[in-house]
Amino acid sequence: MALLRSGWLWRQTSVLKRWKLNWCDLWIDGSLCFYKTDSRREVEHRVSLKTRCVDVRSGLECGGVTPPESNPRENLIVVQLKDGSTVNLCANSEDESIAWKLTLLETRRNPVFTYDPYDDSYQAIPINSYQTVYITPGAGPGTHQVIVQRDPFDGVAEQVALGLLAGMAAGAAMRSFLWTPIFFC
Repeated sequence: MALLRSGWLWRQTSVLKRWKLNWCDLWIDGSLCFYKTDSRREVEHRVSLKTRCVDVRSGLECGGVTPPESNPRENLIVVQLKDGSTVNLCANSEDESIAWKLTLLETRRNPVFTYDPYDDSYQAIPINSYQTVYITPGAGPGTHQVIVQRDPFDGVAEQVALGLLAGMAAGAAMRSFLWTPIFFC
């Protein structure tokens, strides 16, 4: 998997609201991973931007967030998630903050695909477990066709459970009909 951006960022913890310095990796599949060290041995926190991110703000757009000591407000980055929570980050400079914001927004918006030169085709990287996006070259230069395919096994568990329930009900009904001739003899 390809790494889009990595570096040291301050991250505000969700419970105690303390600032911790973490090594951050932003992967091509939209995973934003936080580690204790740059050796990437132990993931402390992970956010899937493709499925959970709503908006990314930086600098003076981040109202209500206090940056860590000795860092100006211009270095802040706030990632808003679908559940209403936020991931508060702080870069080492304003330029780095803007670069992280642009990369985060780009990752959130664009579908992920890889080009296979042997087949001359584009292979999709699944956005989540339910959908896959395929992008193929279109007729003209710069045009693409986007095909969203649902997982064919989505909802299979519900169908199996419903089938088992119907089978049990039918079996119980058939069993009661088999005993009725004995009572009438």
